Amino acid sequence: MRMRRQVLLDALACAVLAPALSACSSGADEQQVARALRRPVDPGRGDRQALMRELVRQATLAPSSHNTQCWRFHLGERAIAIAPDLARRCPVVDPDDHHLHVSLGCATENLVQAALAHGLHADARLGDDGAIAVDLAPTRALATPLFDAIAERQCTRGDYDGQPLSTGELRLLELAGSGQGVHVLLLTGRPAMEKVLDVVVAANTAQMDDPAFIAELKAWIRFGADEALRSGDGLFAGASGNPALPRWLGSRMMDLFFTARSENDRYARQLRASSGIAVFFSELGDRTHWVEAGRCYERFALQATALGIRNAMCLQCNSRARCSVTASRASAGAVAR
Repeated sequence: MRMRRQVLLDALACAVLAPALSACSSGADEQQVARALRRPVDPGRGDRQALMRELVRQATLAPSSHNTQCWRFHLGERAIAIAPDLARRCPVVDPDDHHLHVSLGCATENLVQAALAHGLHADARLGDDGAIAVDLAPTRALATPLFDAIAERQCTRGDYDGQPLSTGELRLLELAGSGQGVHVLLLTGRPAMEKVLDVVVAANTAQMDDPAFIAELKAWIRFGADEALRSGDGLFAGASGNPALPRWLGSRMMDLFFTARSENDRYARQLRASSGIAVFFSELGDRTHWVEAGRCYERFALQATALGIRNAMCLQCNSRARCSVTASRASAGAVAR
């Protein structure tokens, strides 16, 4: 099935994308295209196939490592299977495919939330083939704040305002980020956050010293807006505050200015401007727990979005499906850059 990276879902997406594609050809701002891609689609009453496709569209709004969108969806009569797309692996940064399975978990959680909003109970389980089978059964429709947040959730790769989070907000985030064999540790004290920063800097320095890592990362960077719109995947340079450039120029500029020191300085600035850090950890390091970690992170991110709190994944550690995210209440008018 063609996904978001391939102009979404065939005819169903045409109604959503027609004005956006027309705007693209006339040089419209890429933010307008992003909003069009995220706009809810009414599948219509009684059209089960359209409903299934809308559930898949909602699932593809989940985050994925390097925005590889490393999933494939298969529609059944009363089920949807989410399979890994191994052609979109990142073997250097993710040699054991745990980032890939965390990404599948994020998509699964979006699908579960969207199904409930459309009157379907979703029961997800990981199969021996690595695919996640999501069985669907009728239930009372309930559009939760997490579902409403799917279209708004994004990783904010900019500076935060550091405004403290309330006890109630931290509790909601903790509940959302916990699951079966997966737990979240919320760190708001500055000494503990500085220790995490030390780990982030050490890990980033090791990655930046690896030419294979740089080459793999560069392959997923979309240096210009046109390139990002054509591919529909990858990391748009403009989203992290960098100038949009043609690939030939952006690649050369990256070689000159993308250094361990510059990246470590950016991580230090952003983490120190954060209200806290959430560390997700699993009891076991296997595919089941990696998928569950992804579901927990996505619930955390959706809950944060519903509360007006910005966040971004900062570090993933290969050992036990852990990831750290920074979190801060959004400043007035703050947007991801």
